[in-house]
Amino acid sequence: MKYLALLGGLLTSGGFQPAVACEQADLVLHNATIYTVNDKAPRAEALAIRDGKFIYVGNEDGVKPYLCGGNDIRDLKGMAVYPGFTDSHYHLKGVGYREKELNLQGAESLAKMLQQVSAYLQAHPVAEGGWLTGRGWIEKTWPEKRFPTRQEIDEIVPDRPAFLVRADGHAGIANSLALKMAGINAAAPDPNGGEILKDASGEPTGMLVDNAMELVTRLIPEPSRADDKEAFLLATERNAALGWTQIQNAGGTWRDLELLEELRQEGRLKTRVYYALSDGAPAKRLLAEGPITDPDHMIVARAIKLYTDGALGSRGAALLADYADHHGKGLLLTDHDKIMPILIEALTKGIQIETHAIGDRANRLVLDWYQEAFNTVPPEQRKVKAPRWRIEHAQNIHPDDQQRFIDLGVIPSMQASHAIGDLHFARDRLGLERLKYAYPWKDMIKKGAVIPGGSDAPVEIGDPRIEFYAAVTRKDLNGFQAEGWHPEQALSREEALKMLTLWPAIAAFQEDVRGSIEVGKLSDLTVLTKDIMTVPEDFIMSAVTAMTVVGGHIVADPVIVMVTTPKNEQ
Repeated sequence: MKYLALLGGLLTSGGFQPAVACEQADLVLHNATIYTVNDKAPRAEALAIRDGKFIYVGNEDGVKPYLCGGNDIRDLKGMAVYPGFTDSHYHLKGVGYREKELNLQGAESLAKMLQQVSAYLQAHPVAEGGWLTGRGWIEKTWPEKRFPTRQEIDEIVPDRPAFLVRADGHAGIANSLALKMAGINAAAPDPNGGEILKDASGEPTGMLVDNAMELVTRLIPEPSRADDKEAFLLATERNAALGWTQIQNAGGTWRDLELLEELRQEGRLKTRVYYALSDGAPAKRLLAEGPITDPDHMIVARAIKLYTDGALGSRGAALLADYADHHGKGLLLTDHDKIMPILIEALTKGIQIETHAIGDRANRLVLDWYQEAFNTVPPEQRKVKAPRWRIEHAQNIHPDDQQRFIDLGVIPSMQASHAIGDLHFARDRLGLERLKYAYPWKDMIKKGAVIPGGSDAPVEIGDPRIEFYAAVTRKDLNGFQAEGWHPEQALSREEALKMLTLWPAIAAFQEDVRGSIEVGKLSDLTVLTKDIMTVPEDFIMSAVTAMTVVGGHIVADPVIVMVTTPKNEQ
């Protein structure tokens, strides 16, 4: 009996270890710092994935049964793991074309921007009669402190039409030939919802704002289907390399949706896509045919993207009072009678609405219209009782309207990088008093808001590190913070992480299947070489994507991670 007792003690104390059955897994990550965004178990050290879902999340001891056999085992050497990052407001095709065409992002001055145009033309001669198009310039940090003019573009591109779009997509500069082809002269009236900027003599400067852009863009030849598909491919490859696992695409056509499905069928769609159809014919078709769901959650289309106003930088955002630096209150791109039938039908069909609104007037109007639609179609008559309608950007929310988001169940989809970019000009546009309720992330969260974060790329760079950094510092990438920029609105790192993970999942009705690292959920992960939850804020941007995992598949591993030699414990 003493011998048996001694033997039992040895077996349980580690003197003799019983055989451990090898548990099959497709991918095992261990020796890591894992942030689960699961309040019940916020941290872990290891995880295992099988058939696209998490089957184990816990400590190193618990993962031992998976460190065996032919499992793909990665020793992360202490690197940081997060639920897969999601960009909640993104323009996939626009980013793709930014990658493949004239990219004017990053020009530090008007002179530099003009040099970029000249250099591009030398390297990529435009065919006779062809258009020169590009995007990405932004004057807010330029020392010239002004928009470009058609004469300056004419000096570089005198003999063919040119149109160069501002980064926000709400304004562009045309050369003289493009203006002539569009019939834009001193007598040309502003179109509804747009503005043709003119100089002191009444002549067009070449700058076209919001709906006025269509006077020129409708003349530009449509890109081919192959060009569009290449743009989508370039964008998704870039996104995976940066750590994005889902993109919520803010407006598009049915043809674009078909191209994404083709990439998926070909095995080349590297990230999930939550897709909103644009206002007009695409939206009408979605209302007629209903949402597109996907049991694998790779491509879901159940939303419509609408526009209310323009952008702050080009003075198109609709304000309650005049701009501080301009006589005018901005532009409204729609009205009550046009939008209300769409809202009412969307409630009956189970379609989510996401509406662009930047200025305080635009945000108030959208809330008014949403409220009227909700009152018209009570919950029992809706396809989805709690429709989770969104306002995209929600940059300037009057204090009287902030609680209305919570009361109406409206989600403010906000992009932190807009604030750190806009700080260079927002004071001029709004004045110090209105800055008190500009980009009010913390105030909205305190009231109970769920805020999905994103970049609005190609308006901004589209890098998750920038969005995280902007949210927690409210400073630009050089550490600058303008007067009146309200540092108290900066978020905790836990809140900023939710902006990129769980809250986007909630905004897409997917919190039960993704957005956190929990057993049974889809295995989407972003692995960084540095822990952005703990490093000093100056080091956040030095974190590098080590691995991006979507549904258990490694879709990008720009940094090679150690592979543990599988050990068969049996």
